[in-house]
Formats: sequence, C-alpha cells, structure tokens
Amino acid sequence: MEFVDILLYGAYLLVIVAALGAIVLPLISALSQPKSLLKSLIGVLAIGVIYVVSWSISGDEVTAKYIKFDITSTSSQVIGGVLITTYLLMGIAVISIVYSEISKLIR
Repeated sequence: MEFVDILLYGAYLLVIVAALGAIVLPLISALSQPKSLLKSLIGVLAIGVIYVVSWSISGDEVTAKYIKFDITSTSSQVIGGVLITTYLLMGIAVISIVYSEISKLIR
C-alpha cells in the first residue's frame, strides 16, 4: 500500500467522523430544546415542498446525449427537479439578503 492510499483512507475516516458529528451533535442539542427541533423540521419540510413542486414542473425529455449516459426519463425529471430547487433556493437567498440590507438601511 502506498503512502497516498494511506492518506486517502485517513481522509475518508475523517470525513465520516465529521459527517457523523455534524448529524449527531445537533440532534443531541435539539433534544434538550424541542422548539428548535420543530423549527428545523419546518425548514426541512419547506425544502421538501419546494422540491416536490420543482419536480412536478420539470420536464422528462430524453435527448440523444442523455441516452449516451444512460439517463432515463425518470432520472431526467429528478435532475430537473434538483436544478429548479437549487435555482429557487438561490433566488430566495439573494432576495432575503437584499431585503435584509435594505431594511437595515431604513432603520
């Protein structure tokens, strides 16, 4: 086993530990404050609703380039839904930043 392989396995381990910490530690904190857990759940549900709406309006067409990469109509619609969700969330973020700055200027 080469030195680079050992470092890669170490990096994989660190990513797994960080991911577990990022998931488990906020849950432990949220269990002591159930209201914060409810707010997080509302946020996750809102993103889920945005995705479902995005998925339902996305197209499911398959072109010759898609067939080359084994993309079916279902996966095309899922990819379209993810892209539309990303665009909507970026737009919401930009609008909220602009609103926040304008409201600070008015105060």
